[in-house]
Amino acid sequence: MKRKWAKGGTAAVVLALALVVSACGGGNGGNGNNTEKTNNVETGGKADDQIVIGFSLDTLQEERWQRDRDLFIAAAEALGAKVEVQAANSDDAKQISQAENLISQGVDVLVVVPHNAEATAAIVEKAHEAGIKVLAYDRLIKNSDLDLYVSFDNEKVGEMQAQAIVKLAPKGKFVYIGGSETDNNAHLFKKGAFNVLQPLIDSGDIEVVFDQWTKDWNPANALANMENALTANDNKIDAVVAANDGTAGGVIQALAAQGLAGKIPVSGQDAELAAAQRIVEGTQTMTVYKPIKNLAEKAADLAVKMAKGEDVGADKTVNNGKIDVPSILLEPVAVDKSNMDATVVADGFHSKEDVYKNVK
Repeated sequence: MKRKWAKGGTAAVVLALALVVSACGGGNGGNGNNTEKTNNVETGGKADDQIVIGFSLDTLQEERWQRDRDLFIAAAEALGAKVEVQAANSDDAKQISQAENLISQGVDVLVVVPHNAEATAAIVEKAHEAGIKVLAYDRLIKNSDLDLYVSFDNEKVGEMQAQAIVKLAPKGKFVYIGGSETDNNAHLFKKGAFNVLQPLIDSGDIEVVFDQWTKDWNPANALANMENALTANDNKIDAVVAANDGTAGGVIQALAAQGLAGKIPVSGQDAELAAAQRIVEGTQTMTVYKPIKNLAEKAADLAVKMAKGEDVGADKTVNNGKIDVPSILLEPVAVDKSNMDATVVADGFHSKEDVYKNVK
């Protein structure tokens, strides 16, 4: 999107440009092929008022985030915007460096999926110094003057996970396998889960015998955590609340090694294909489906509005430790074997053939 010239210099600049064009043998006849640098971005053949959105992602190593990227780009392009994507592979320094690069290119708005909720506050500060607004996508950026947060109700996600597991195992020894401690969402998922679990802990019906974060959401780390939980409790575990489908996959791998897969309820989140397959096969109890098409399209629409200086209509706020951030929170959906076809399959998120391919 073309920036405005400094106040008071417009007439002089326009006159100077007109003289330059005239001296070079005339104009382009209105063909729109002028090349203009805007905030150090060479816009080349694009319209000089086209909005450019910087999209800084924590990672593209998971199926979930590849989908978000593709859906966001499609939605933004449908609105006439261009998207520049950078992914940091869960490296804080790299994500900050990439965001600085997007800022230096002169993007009109910056959309960030933070790896580290605290570290990425630096991105907000640097963007604001350049006059660029920041939208936190799915994950909150903490302790910053963040402009907008768009996500799902992540505390509710945790509640759904625990409710599904408690329904099947109202008593016994529980394991909690959390997400990455640096991800604010992981804390919200855990808070929601313990909203459900704590009354049962207080009554003595359940005992949480193992509670551990999973570094970088890495399934291999979740596998190691679950192996430790099984060893410490002589395999006497009654239920597992796992924060997402990747950690659930690690948990189920550890259970399978002990002949326990399918015998112990395990939660998840994100409706990844592998998780949907495990659910219909009977080794994973449930997942939480967050219709990311809705999220991506909403975030793209809002990013364009922010770039234009329009009202985004945020109806909620979420405190990030510094301010109450204007927020829009979408509704998640609990999915198990009984409603897989009516949700994930019906939405075209996964095909029925793919979900049931291992079921005979």
